[in-house]
Amino acid sequence: MPELPEVETVRRGLNELTLNQEITGGDVLLHRTIAYPFSVDDFVTGIQGSAISTWHRRGKYLLAELTLPLIDKGVKVQGGHGAQGGRLGGDIASLSFPTPPTSYLGVHLRMTGQLLWLRQDEPLHKHTRVRLFFQDGWELRFVDQRTFGQMWWVSANQAPESIITGLAKLAADPFSSEFTAEYLAEKFKNRRRPIKTALLDQSVVAGLGNIYADEALFMSGILPETMCIDLQREQIEKLRSHIIKVLETSIKAGGTTFSNFLNVKGINGNYGGVAWVYNRAGEPCRVCGTVIQRTRLAGRSSHFCLQCQR
Repeated sequence: MPELPEVETVRRGLNELTLNQEITGGDVLLHRTIAYPFSVDDFVTGIQGSAISTWHRRGKYLLAELTLPLIDKGVKVQGGHGAQGGRLGGDIASLSFPTPPTSYLGVHLRMTGQLLWLRQDEPLHKHTRVRLFFQDGWELRFVDQRTFGQMWWVSANQAPESIITGLAKLAADPFSSEFTAEYLAEKFKNRRRPIKTALLDQSVVAGLGNIYADEALFMSGILPETMCIDLQREQIEKLRSHIIKVLETSIKAGGTTFSNFLNVKGINGNYGGVAWVYNRAGEPCRVCGTVIQRTRLAGRSSHFCLQCQR
């Protein structure tokens, strides 16, 4: 399943390629991919004629702000193929336009979802679920082999959290100012629960998943079965620091590709080749040479080194 670094990699790619271009239409090939509205026709009608002004990430969710396209004003916008990170080029940023009500396009990739920026004449992958058509023959294609991924259109008079209910349950993002050692200590306080299981809980840490929980615990020297209540303050401080560090490292590498993750240009992530423990059961530890172990906690695989983690 794509985790925070993979979703952040996709967000950055989308902000480079898709902004300020009119959405001319769409095609939903698998109706259950659309979580809201319940009518596929309403979904397509809702997004048609709008443009994406920016993409946000909340945990593992992607949320695009939809507004009227600036090109309607007769001004050429350097978005899409030329913009970097969603910023307007030239002197366009100094121009002012009336701000229309903002609607939203929400996406959750779940286990196998991919958002790919392709030419419309590119042959369809057999797992293509939704196509969003843009100007000049481009499209944003949602490909999802396992079909657990979802998309939402939220109208301007609705709060995204009221429709995409998972947003309201998210904890602090690791890159937010709220994510402090004090915050984690409070979340772990008096909890007789394995730390690995707690880290996978999106109401404890937003965006963290199996890969980076294993990696952060290794870097912190903490065994995944350690109970939250038994963690010392120094361990919690290390864990917070290493969660952020491993996520930053993976984002720089374009995410991890252990199954089928691709960025919006169809390129694999590179973090997997330097992982400390994840998916390395039976291989020597990169630090001490001890064989990496694998166990299961709450139905999920956990990888660790008995020498480096206590």
